[in-house]
Amino acid sequence: MKLTIGQEEFVSGLLSVQNVVSSRTTLPILSNVLLSAAGNRLTLTATDLDVTISKTVEAKVESEGSFTIPVKKLLSIAREVGGSLIEMEVSNNQCSIKSGSSAYRVNGLPAEEFPPIPDFSGHTTIKMPQDKLKTMLRRTSFAVSTDENRYVLNGLYLSFKENKLTMVATDGRRLALAEEEVELPGDSPVELIVPTKAIQELSRQLGEEGNIEIQITENQVSFGLEEKQGTGSLIVSKLVEGAYPNYKQVIPAESKYRVTLDKEELFHALRRAEIMTSEKANSVKLTFSENNLTFTANSPEVGECRETMAIKYGGEETSIAFNPEFFIDPLKVLEEEEVHFEFTDQLSPGVVKVNHPFIYVIMPMRTS
Repeated sequence: MKLTIGQEEFVSGLLSVQNVVSSRTTLPILSNVLLSAAGNRLTLTATDLDVTISKTVEAKVESEGSFTIPVKKLLSIAREVGGSLIEMEVSNNQCSIKSGSSAYRVNGLPAEEFPPIPDFSGHTTIKMPQDKLKTMLRRTSFAVSTDENRYVLNGLYLSFKENKLTMVATDGRRLALAEEEVELPGDSPVELIVPTKAIQELSRQLGEEGNIEIQITENQVSFGLEEKQGTGSLIVSKLVEGAYPNYKQVIPAESKYRVTLDKEELFHALRRAEIMTSEKANSVKLTFSENNLTFTANSPEVGECRETMAIKYGGEETSIAFNPEFFIDPLKVLEEEEVHFEFTDQLSPGVVKVNHPFIYVIMPMRTS
């Protein structure tokens, strides 16, 4: 293998794949990045056996081949070299790297030792715009559970059904749901749970243009992102095994009141109230009275605060307490200027909606 590659392309390619590499692996090959040179492209691949990422970039290839090198070392070299072009040549399980006045010889391992990438050929392909998927991930992934005891919730639930993609995340205390229309090639519905690590990597790679191709097998999923002709990324992940709980039961069929609120005003009022919460007392009380919303927070060890906001509301006075962080999370990611908040009483969940297929359910906190 012999090639020349631009320093910027090489560094960005390595940055795209290096996140999945664990520093605590017992298998040396899993600390390495697989470099495969063919045509005028270099494909970089890294894996932790659960998630695999490949990134294809442009390069000038003199002789084709593949080899693996420790990814952290290679990234450090690529970042620090003096020249704008990097020359690489492999012989006898060593890779020589030259750029500007710098020259390195790095030991590696043969490509044959690298775990093979699963083959998805013959499986149904679902196509959708990258920006749509990116928005859906942003609106839901923050609500994925981090509690490893409930492992089916440690991922994002995707349901492809009736030309619609429904995406759901929940940790048992709140639930986020987003929907988009998508053309499905077959009639049979497909459900899967994609683990958090794959979702994080996918969110990083998705762009604002172009399509993404999704392929699904019984226990794996692949996301293919094309950029310029022949370059792009591929993320392959194992799926979370198990049945996702019936999320529809959590969403209130109807609420007693619906209030339209200015998103930014609500966001900043909650942020200010959150300052006066503590680990022991981490709730903010929202009191709805005639054309008025009052935020109060108090904790014995910190102090208290109170703030009012003018709203359109004509129902009876109702107070509900929420964990402010859980209320703030969706407001951070919604682009809409207004949100609709639906509620019934202090023991029923609150629901945040916008003029788009998005629902966020938040459980109230009991206050003495």
